[in-house]
Amino acid sequence: MGKYLQNKRIKRKFKEDIEPQEILLDKLAQKKEEDLGISEKKLEVPLSSKILKVFYSLIIATILLLFLQTFYFQVIQGDVFSQASKDNSLRIHFLRSERGIIYDRNLKPLVSNFASFDLVLDKRDLPENYEEKRKTVETISQIIKKDPQNLQNEIEESESAEILILENIPHETLLLLEPKISELTGFRIEKNTVRDYKDGTTFSHLIGYTGKINQTELSTLEDYSISDYIGKTGLEKFYENILRGKPGKLLIEKDVLGQKKKETLASLPEAGKSLVLYLDSGLQRKIEESLSQMLINVGGRAGVGIAMDPKTGGILSLVSLPSFDNNLFSQGISAENLQKILNDPKKPLFNRAVSGEYVMGSTIKPLIASAALEEKIIDPEREINCQGVISVPNPYDPEIIYEYHDWKVHGLTDIRKAIAESCNVFFYTVGGGYKNFKGLGVERIKKYLNIFGWGQALGIDFPGEKEGLIPDSSWKESRFENPAEKIWYPGDTYHLSIGQGFISATPLQVVTAFLAIANGGKLYQPQVIQKIVESSKNSPLAIEEIQPKIIRENFINPENLKIVREGMREAVIYGSSVILNTLPVKTAAKTGTAELGKNRYHNWVTVFAPYEDPQIVLTIMLESVPGVQAAALPVAKEVLNWYFSPKE
Repeated sequence: MGKYLQNKRIKRKFKEDIEPQEILLDKLAQKKEEDLGISEKKLEVPLSSKILKVFYSLIIATILLLFLQTFYFQVIQGDVFSQASKDNSLRIHFLRSERGIIYDRNLKPLVSNFASFDLVLDKRDLPENYEEKRKTVETISQIIKKDPQNLQNEIEESESAEILILENIPHETLLLLEPKISELTGFRIEKNTVRDYKDGTTFSHLIGYTGKINQTELSTLEDYSISDYIGKTGLEKFYENILRGKPGKLLIEKDVLGQKKKETLASLPEAGKSLVLYLDSGLQRKIEESLSQMLINVGGRAGVGIAMDPKTGGILSLVSLPSFDNNLFSQGISAENLQKILNDPKKPLFNRAVSGEYVMGSTIKPLIASAALEEKIIDPEREINCQGVISVPNPYDPEIIYEYHDWKVHGLTDIRKAIAESCNVFFYTVGGGYKNFKGLGVERIKKYLNIFGWGQALGIDFPGEKEGLIPDSSWKESRFENPAEKIWYPGDTYHLSIGQGFISATPLQVVTAFLAIANGGKLYQPQVIQKIVESSKNSPLAIEEIQPKIIRENFINPENLKIVREGMREAVIYGSSVILNTLPVKTAAKTGTAELGKNRYHNWVTVFAPYEDPQIVLTIMLESVPGVQAAALPVAKEVLNWYFSPKE
């Protein structure tokens, strides 16, 4: 019978049905209760379930209590606390959160945090008695070695209730100040976190820096105090809200004499999130090293190097030279050093990679070729006979003849050869037209350059991006006052077709456009950040993957882009970029030399590699190089040779 009850189950028809063994057990329980004199009869007594319910109830109650407390302080009593603060009876002190770290793609930290201390004064808490106030200020002056009268003037002239008296208190001063601070009514020491930037000059334009908050920022932003640090430039600025986290709040109630009556923790600080970049820090260092040396060799003033991933739009490297040490700003820069940087004619604070707008020269030609093929202005096999110059009569006075020169005679030239040898006459013809050959014209040129991302912001997750300029007849008419200068001439279109004249683009726009050529037609939005993570004991834990963003695609027939890539490949095999042909992988490239006048030129090259399956698109630009020199190509060669060589 026992064995039967263990193995045999009776199928239930209703959820209220019970098993036979349960009836037997209930009968046994009833018998036991009668023997013991227990009147209540139950099938079972779930004591463990009750305990569990009580336990869960306590947890829920605790969470609810914390929520209600926060809600009470921040919402219900928000106006009360605000008024109390105005009435000088309440102080709100922010509890700083740990700022997030910035990592490269291999999780190498590019920044770190270290503790710092500031001396802050709340004028509302100074002694009302003049003599006591004077003694307090004098004592502070002696400790921090500041003239008492100057400090007194600083206090009196400040319009703010709180004043930052001393930033980054020196260790020796801190040892003297700490034992006495409780006696110095109105003054307090605040612990802070200061950034330390690894290899400051190498990453400064990309990472940016933090600095003390100013009065304008303080008056417009919430939950900041007078001694807070805030992102000022670069990623530190763009991702301020993510990196900073959320400060906690400590409510301090004071009596009429300024003495502390009550202290309440309204909320705890929440640590900032960290960032993982697409950046390859080794590549960044190599580009900086090679570009810096070349600028010295050729007497160049400044330069840019940008590398991107053609499969994602990720920024692998972003170098702008000259650079600066962002540690100078994060840790408090002296007036002397600040003036030295601001007065430097080379403008080291200027991020040329995203904000510099440059004429690009022949770098434009693959884009013009793509437009001409797409609009069927020319087919891939048609040849144009280049004799080194075209002559064009003035449409308003045929007696006047304008000549537009090439850098050499190219002879019969198809579109691939035109890209490979950088033939001006070919692009004058397909861009502006010549004799019976109808070219693209300025409006269609502008249309396609816009499609490739020029003349507009690309939306990079980084501050300071400029749009560049794609000129046309309406722009020229509004730009100039002289009636003759308002006219858009055929020569303007010829110049536009070879990247000369009024046109400008940022290095970021140039490399992004070539991304679409390299990958077969996807124009990616440039992206610096790959992941947002939070700290953990072992390694950063990803909480958000930043997905690649395509601005547009399929705007050029893939077959037409293939022809353009073949032209860029031929530039390496026998044309203008032949020095790249010894690299360990096949590459495709286009150079550019933009004339500035006074024998000065911007020197460009854009390369993608490997040719069959591009992993990197690299743009190098040297600004205002004296004379016609191949300055950018050797830098690109050295960088790519390093990039594709085995690492130890």
